Amino acid sequence: MQRNSNRVMNLAHFLEQSARRFPEKPGLVWGDSEWSWSALNARVNAMARALVDTYGVQKGDRIVVQSQNCNQVFESAYACWRIGAIWVPANFRGSPDDLSWIVRSSGAKGMIIQSVFADHASHCADDLEFMISIGASGIGTDYDALVDQYQDATTPLCDVDYDDPCWLFYTSGTTGYPKAAVLAHGQMAFVITNHLSDLMPGTTENDASIAVAPLSHGAGVHMLMQVARGVPTILPKSNGFDAEEIWHLIERWRVSNLFTVPTIVKMLVEHPAVDSVDHSSLRHVIYAGAPMYRTDQIAALEKLGPVLVQYFGLGEVTGAITVLRPDLHEDGNTEVRREGTCGTARTGMQIQIQDADGNEVAPGETGEFCIIGPAVFSGYWDNPKANAEAFRNGWFCTGDVGHMDADGFFYLTGRKSDMYISGGSNIYPRETEEKFLRHPDISEVAIFGYPDPKWGEVGIAVCVPANGQTIDADVLRHWLAGKVANYKMPKAIEFWDELPKSGYGKITKKLVRAEYERRLAESAKT
Repeated sequence: MQRNSNRVMNLAHFLEQSARRFPEKPGLVWGDSEWSWSALNARVNAMARALVDTYGVQKGDRIVVQSQNCNQVFESAYACWRIGAIWVPANFRGSPDDLSWIVRSSGAKGMIIQSVFADHASHCADDLEFMISIGASGIGTDYDALVDQYQDATTPLCDVDYDDPCWLFYTSGTTGYPKAAVLAHGQMAFVITNHLSDLMPGTTENDASIAVAPLSHGAGVHMLMQVARGVPTILPKSNGFDAEEIWHLIERWRVSNLFTVPTIVKMLVEHPAVDSVDHSSLRHVIYAGAPMYRTDQIAALEKLGPVLVQYFGLGEVTGAITVLRPDLHEDGNTEVRREGTCGTARTGMQIQIQDADGNEVAPGETGEFCIIGPAVFSGYWDNPKANAEAFRNGWFCTGDVGHMDADGFFYLTGRKSDMYISGGSNIYPRETEEKFLRHPDISEVAIFGYPDPKWGEVGIAVCVPANGQTIDADVLRHWLAGKVANYKMPKAIEFWDELPKSGYGKITKKLVRAEYERRLAESAKT
């Protein structure tokens, strides 16, 4: 029987459901403040009505949000979805120019902005019809004042179809300007179900979650799972990363799941508080954004037990490409553990490793990860060129390179953009980085290709010593001999106190390369 409509549930209905089932249970905690599910739902209804009645926001309008994590960011998503508007969260660590690009490229009608970003606001004011300020300021109408004004309002859920956009998810922009992946109501309903099935099975209202990353991206997707299951989300009060605070919140709230990136897991595991607090409630420590190096996995397993969950995914596929369950992280069981794997295909998703012509390659052969399934986005916002480059024969081409083994386990080699060609050989740095990190005195490493008149490109390795150790490059080379093929050995090895990271805590080669070039230029002056 053919359906006459693509009508689906509005995502904001998840909040209504939790408010109905668990009205007085905490839904959100931020520092010393708590909001019950019923209180959150009431505030969302009020803000939704304010957007419609005060500012004339309609279905399909884009609302940008520039703010550090707080209750208003959480609420703004559901207020937008409730009225069919599109939530456009920005990385709060971005510059005024970054925010201006998001406002202009999205064609936003208005913006909700934290008062500490006055410079950002003035940079964008001419391109917006209105601004709402989180916190007292002269930027625009105060957010909480609007909630108080409409505190008794109820706002009907807007009817939505499967492909109606709900979120413009801006990529991290590793090359050029970031692109906006269009996420839709129906797609996100599948993603929520998929995440609950594959990443944190058995989650109920008796669990708790902590957000240790900005809600504008992956942590915001993770938040949706918690709302769907009536699970409170705990927001640390500090604006920066504070491992000690996070560990104490995990103990206090008996946190059972969290989402982050490998570098943050590493910092949490290496902090002394991990040995002084009770973190036995943790069942799912979920990391994504990049594979975790095996040495870091082992350290985390020793401290936390079998709780690690890896998933591989992009914003365009909303994280739902592969999953590596806790039992597949275990050390010492060669029948279970496959070193370097990012796991198996997610439920309902199909992966092919394809060559440059779109042909599937044989197991063990290297190619590009290409994906089809309900979690794949519908395309980039107002960017036909990017869409034409991203899709081939219905497959989304991720730009990630790797292979599949005979048993259906996948392995990431790196990004296509990370590959460099030295003396005619294609070199993907990740394999070599893994070897560097087996040295006990190396904490972090990034390897990238750099122009060379003889070889075309050569590898540059930038290492961070562990625990303040002093390491000699020649001694390290000698230790690596036999572990790394000569043609893959970086030509230069440098040691820095730290590696630059993105606003989401990830090591990105673009930032490392830029810092390397800056140091080269400074050295040339002396």
